[in-house]
Amino acid sequence: MKRDTDSNKAPSQGAGGKGDYRGWRAILNPLWCYYGFLAAVVATTVFGLMMVFSSSAVDLVAQGSSPWSQVIRQTIYAVLGLLLALLAVRISIDHYRSWSTWFLVVSQGIQLLTRTPLGRSANGNEGWISVGGVSMQPAELLKLALCLWLPQALIEAQRQAGKDSDLKSLAKAYAKPAFGFLISFMFIMLGKDLGTAMIIVIIGFVAFLVSGFPLRWLLSLAVLGMAAVIGFSVYGNSNRTQRIMAAYGKCSAEDIQGVCYQSIHGLYAMASGGLTGVGLGNSREKWNYLPEAHNDFIFAVIGEELGFVGAAMLILVFVVMGWCMLRIALTTRNRYAGMVLICLDVWLVGQALINICVVLGLLPVIGLPLPFVSAGGTALISCLASAGVALQMIRTQPDVKAATDGS
Repeated sequence: MKRDTDSNKAPSQGAGGKGDYRGWRAILNPLWCYYGFLAAVVATTVFGLMMVFSSSAVDLVAQGSSPWSQVIRQTIYAVLGLLLALLAVRISIDHYRSWSTWFLVVSQGIQLLTRTPLGRSANGNEGWISVGGVSMQPAELLKLALCLWLPQALIEAQRQAGKDSDLKSLAKAYAKPAFGFLISFMFIMLGKDLGTAMIIVIIGFVAFLVSGFPLRWLLSLAVLGMAAVIGFSVYGNSNRTQRIMAAYGKCSAEDIQGVCYQSIHGLYAMASGGLTGVGLGNSREKWNYLPEAHNDFIFAVIGEELGFVGAAMLILVFVVMGWCMLRIALTTRNRYAGMVLICLDVWLVGQALINICVVLGLLPVIGLPLPFVSAGGTALISCLASAGVALQMIRTQPDVKAATDGS
């Protein structure tokens, strides 16, 4: 990541330039990464629409609603997200850099609206606002804003700090990115959103790491940050404390019908799927047994209906998505674009990994949706917009730029 920031000269062979990409080396081809990332985003989005319908139709019919209502809303969100993605691809890197501060400030301001009469809560999460009957989760916008702003702020901080800085000079140089990150983190924590706060900490940690911030100080700050996330989230919230304890302990008879209920039925769904699943649309757990079957626990329905094979294929698509962003980030000569790609990578793919671990019972239930797949308007729109940003950053790679100029 310590390459020239803005140079667009083609790198040497083996670092992203023309090379031998036959056979298995095709996955190293920047053009393969560009189209592979695009295909992965389209595949997960279309697959998500299919699974949202499958996982929500039964519950909607039981409520007397149309079985199509949820997937129709999700399709509208997908179209809006696609339009934003197309716009994001057209915005130049220089504009992203110059507008990132304003985007962060606006996102923080919208996040603060959750503490006003516009704020709404859901399942203990107070990170929602409702305007004219339309609800949104501002934290999703804030994650994208941080992915765009932190790299620029950290590049400037590293230039100011120089190579051999003492602790005082280091603190002065990195004060701006640290302050912006901490303000964003605090605004998220005010909404008691443990899952999003964890993602914010991961984005911040990785961004500071790739910027060249000393690892010994970074690890200490990361430990304090995660401790703050867990401590602040469980303080005064017995339900969240019980969920964390239940994930790593035994569930009592009372807990099985309480805090352990969702996790247990998620595991029931995964176990019922076997190798190839019970068939698309044939899940039994979605019949009012598994809470949030169309949202945070949609991976459990995928595992039940499509089995290990279907679940593994979805994970593979996320691996492709993550690899493509990482490969370009490590080969592009535009340092800002590379850092943005890494931040987006740890957000989208990292969140997918955490969601899957929650469903498998490896982590406590923390309310994180599966990117591109789970139902939810703000989440899907922000994920698709971030995919558009990622595509523009990928196009800074010389081979990709040469092949896509004019498109």
